[in-house]
Amino acid sequence: MAEQTHDLAPGTLPQEPPEHGVRAKGLGLLDVDGPSMAPTLSHGDRLLYRLGARLRPGAIVVARHPLRQELLVVKRAAERRGNGWWLLSENSRVQSDSRDFGAVPDELVLGRVLLRVGPRPAWLAPARWCEPLLRSLPYRFSRRLGCPPPR
Repeated sequence: MAEQTHDLAPGTLPQEPPEHGVRAKGLGLLDVDGPSMAPTLSHGDRLLYRLGARLRPGAIVVARHPLRQELLVVKRAAERRGNGWWLLSENSRVQSDSRDFGAVPDELVLGRVLLRVGPRPAWLAPARWCEPLLRSLPYRFSRRLGCPPPR
């Protein structure tokens, strides 16, 4: 999945991986290009993400592609593996994810997607404590409020 980025402020997005393990902070905008996160995200969705945010399994993240680092990808963080994250597409027909390129090193994971700004605004990063409540809702509502799919 290729994405286009837009800075909210000058210097918001790092042009190179962070040095000495220091994570950049700030917000970024990203346009989704491709079907790999369907049905949660669609081609043309605009996302707001937080650089350097804490990650946990189930979060939607923005990362540099490990084999083509100029390309940003949006994937769901499935689990920690060694010094990186196992990132998966939600569209089972698209396999441009960790099944293809392995775990993504921590330094290539830039941040966590907070919300879809447009065309249909939706919160994509609920607090862990509210996930049981969200899962009790019908799937179409829980997905719109950012609850990760059940494992």
